[in-house]
Amino acid sequence: MTRKKITVALTGLNNIDSPGPGIPVARALKESKIYDVRIIGLSYETLEPGIYMKEFVDKAYQIPLPSAGTAALKDRLEYINSIENIDVLIPNFDAELHNFIKIQKELLSKFGIATALPTIGQFDERHKSSLGEFGEKYGVNVPKSKMIFSANEINGLAHEFGYPLVVKGKFYDASIAASPEQAVNYFHKISAKWGLPIIIQQFVSGNEVNITAIGDGKGNCVGAVPMRKLYITDKGKAWAGVSLEDETLIDIAHSVISKSKWKGGCELEFIKSKEGIYYLLEMNPRFPAWVYLAKACGQNHPEALVKIALGETVESQKEYESGKMFIRYSQDLIVPMKDFEKISTLGEF
Repeated sequence: MTRKKITVALTGLNNIDSPGPGIPVARALKESKIYDVRIIGLSYETLEPGIYMKEFVDKAYQIPLPSAGTAALKDRLEYINSIENIDVLIPNFDAELHNFIKIQKELLSKFGIATALPTIGQFDERHKSSLGEFGEKYGVNVPKSKMIFSANEINGLAHEFGYPLVVKGKFYDASIAASPEQAVNYFHKISAKWGLPIIIQQFVSGNEVNITAIGDGKGNCVGAVPMRKLYITDKGKAWAGVSLEDETLIDIAHSVISKSKWKGGCELEFIKSKEGIYYLLEMNPRFPAWVYLAKACGQNHPEALVKIALGETVESQKEYESGKMFIRYSQDLIVPMKDFEKISTLGEF
């Protein structure tokens, strides 16, 4: 079967100790049986390893940081698209999604660039700060949580949450504090990186289980693969994991995506308590960095997302292989200095 040639632009090329999903998404697309994919990498920093990983990224361009706003982003994408003729764009960072969601209709109407993204309403309602309301709305158990804007508020939380408790950033990072002193320390550390508010969350003891899933925006969950973390870094990232046979977790994912009519990829992070109760910790609005495991287990979620973006028929994927592990590793990527100079000075490579 002849594969259809398409060009896909994506972000998330920081394949480091806290990896972005860009390279796993690119890898899954490069192995698509339907599409012959040219990958355009969109980077924010000149040292994002994905820029130089030529087996996955055919050409890379720098784009403005999310803080520059939508006008700067549109201008840059217009230039890139004039050269590359992008068919589909896949953003892979939480912090950039708001900008891309705001311009998704314009990207399609003006430049012919398709996306598969949630609405602003869907994106906002699953924020960590709104997780309690989200759980109530969609019938999911969530740990008690509270937004705080000052470290001075921490002393009054002992009676409400007890210790240990979890201190979380609004986009990324979470640390378990065993005392008010630790909580204050984590508050300052995380807020310095990601800003306010900080979320204080009830600590639930149990096993951490995650699921990568994809919705078509019409209430259909077209793929879901659960995973249990086997090794977690000091940043809370899975460095090894195994796919699970867990019908309860899959049913929860299908229910949330069906009721919310979620469009695009997502990751649902849970704690399964000792009593067997699943508590939703986060709903990340994009593919996780371990999404290639889903492809290795038989469900190519990035390929399905491209189909959704292009308006093609997507059949629900139900079968997958459980008991399959991923183990991350690091290696030195050797790059000529002239390549670094090109992306630094020209903004493309």
